Order: sequence, then structure tokens, then C-alpha cells
Amino acid sequence: MKRAKLNNDKITALYCRLSKDDGTNNESMSISTQKTMLKDYAKRNGFLNCQFYVEIKLA
Repeated sequence: MKRAKLNNDKITALYCRLSKDDGTNNESMSISTQKTMLKDYAKRNGFLNCQFYVEIKLA
């Protein structure tokens, strides 16, 4: 059986979002916390070439 060729052009998009609307919501997390959690998840599950996309909605 042939092994799948690694495509180094592909990325894993990791999306973080912080909203003013989340204000006092206990589920709201800082961007740095979200990045840490996503990076750990990607590493545990073998996702490579990770790039972060961050949205901060203040209005």
C-alpha cells in the first residue's frame, strides 16, 4: 500500500474570537488562552502547519 504524500502547502486554520458581547460571560476566554488550547489540540491530533486567525469584535 502506498503512503499518502504529505502536502506542505496545506495549513490548519486555528480561529480565535473575542467579543465585547461576551463581557461577563463565564465562557469568555482571552485570546492567549484560546491560542494555547487550540495549539495543544492541534498537536495532540496531528494537525500540522498551524496558522492563527484572530477576530476581536469591540463594537
